[in-house]
Amino acid sequence: MDETSAVEALGALAQETRLRAFRLLIRQGPEGLPAGEVARRLGAPHNTISTHLAILTRAGLVASRRESRQVIYAVEAGGARALIGFLVEECCGGRPEACAPLIEAALPLAACCPGEGRA
Repeated sequence: MDETSAVEALGALAQETRLRAFRLLIRQGPEGLPAGEVARRLGAPHNTISTHLAILTRAGLVASRRESRQVIYAVEAGGARALIGFLVEECCGGRPEACAPLIEAALPLAACCPGEGRA
C-alpha cells in the first residue's frame, strides 16, 4: 500500500458511522451483511449507510457482491491487511521481530482468512 492509499483508507475510517460499519463487517467475516441489515444494526438511515459503504468500498476496505436483489457488503481482507501492514511495516526501525507482539495482534487475519498472505 502506498501513502496515498493509506490516507484514503484512514480517511474513510475517520468517521464514526463508517468506523462502526467497518467493525461490524469485520465481526461478520467473509459472509458479510446486506446493506439494509448494516443500517438496521447501526440504527442509521438506509441511504446514509449506502453512502458510507460506498466510501469504504472506494478506499478498498469493503467489497460488495450481489445476491438476488440484495447487495452484500463484507470487509476486503486484503485491503484491511494492507493498511495495517503499511502502518507497522517499519516498526522498530525495520526490525519487525522486535515488534512481533504488535504485528501478531494487528494481523491475526490468518486465523479468520486462511490462504491469504500477509501485507
